[in-house]
Amino acid sequence: MSEKPATVLVVDDSAFMRKLIAEMVESNRAFRVVGTAADGIEALQKVRSLNPDIVTLDIEMPRLNGLQALEQIMAEMPRPVVMLSAAGSDLGNEMTLRALERGALEFVRKPSGPVSIDLSIVRAQLMSALEAARAMNMGGMRIPAPGAPAGDIEPAKKSPDAATKVIAIASSTGGPRALAEIIPHLPENLGAAVVVVQHMPSEFTKLLAERLRAMSPLWVAEAMDGKLLRENRVYVAPGGHHMTLTGESGNASIRLDQSPTMWGVRPAADRLFFSVASTFGRAAIGVVLTGMGRDGAEGLRRIREAGGRGIVQDRESSIIYGMPQAALAAAGADNVVTLNEIAPLIGVLCATDARGIGG
Repeated sequence: MSEKPATVLVVDDSAFMRKLIAEMVESNRAFRVVGTAADGIEALQKVRSLNPDIVTLDIEMPRLNGLQALEQIMAEMPRPVVMLSAAGSDLGNEMTLRALERGALEFVRKPSGPVSIDLSIVRAQLMSALEAARAMNMGGMRIPAPGAPAGDIEPAKKSPDAATKVIAIASSTGGPRALAEIIPHLPENLGAAVVVVQHMPSEFTKLLAERLRAMSPLWVAEAMDGKLLRENRVYVAPGGHHMTLTGESGNASIRLDQSPTMWGVRPAADRLFFSVASTFGRAAIGVVLTGMGRDGAEGLRRIREAGGRGIVQDRESSIIYGMPQAALAAAGADNVVTLNEIAPLIGVLCATDARGIGG
């Protein structure tokens, strides 16, 4: 990584917040603020003229809001964008999730509304997001066109059966975009249950599940404790809860708990993958997608040791290669593929019962 500081454009409609964010960014010598903007229109002008390495972008702004500005930045001059949203706003939460789907790398919640004098509370999160931006692989970006068709929002027509095979997916930074490239492209007669851990707070995992359901032929929802795992359904672990599976193939149930974090996160993919390995064994596929850190690496090793298959997203299509790289080092993989190859591969493996998948 270059020793030269990464340049940052700070965009917020509050002059006070622009000053506070800029000071916080420049408290780390790895970053240098080259300009500020008060709304989306000014932001686009400054991105063109200043060519910053990274943009911090407020969500709710006059004239041109953060989501609209983001879409134009990604269409014309793509670069890492970190969103800042006000905590506790339903509209802000919805727009933040849409921003992550449209190309934003990460988000940081303002702790006490649009003007947060206590922004220092989230300093560590902002610095982590900026570090992720420095490490971001822009070659992995694939931004869906605005207004993409939503698809059928109804559950699959066939009566769901208890799952005899399972697809377990781990994702973090860049995950909402990656999941939007995978889940909607899985066939409605997949013949397996899909369980997903995405590192996000609870208010966002619910929205993520709803948006994936609107795009997918498969039924998608946040997981609920005690529910029987059924095929042709996608279960998203709720933020703040670990998700595990208990029982056995053909009679497995979901368990949610709030036990201590693992790798600093809850839900943790490793917790899920450990249970998938012991519950489904050969009838499991573990998938590790883009993200920082190493969550999922040890879990994928256990799935493969139990006879299941491991799929790892490749470096070129990963926004952040940390989790896939760690998984490959710890567990190896049966397939290392680009993002757009994952859904077709899962479909083929389930249909052909490769490596005993499907019992």
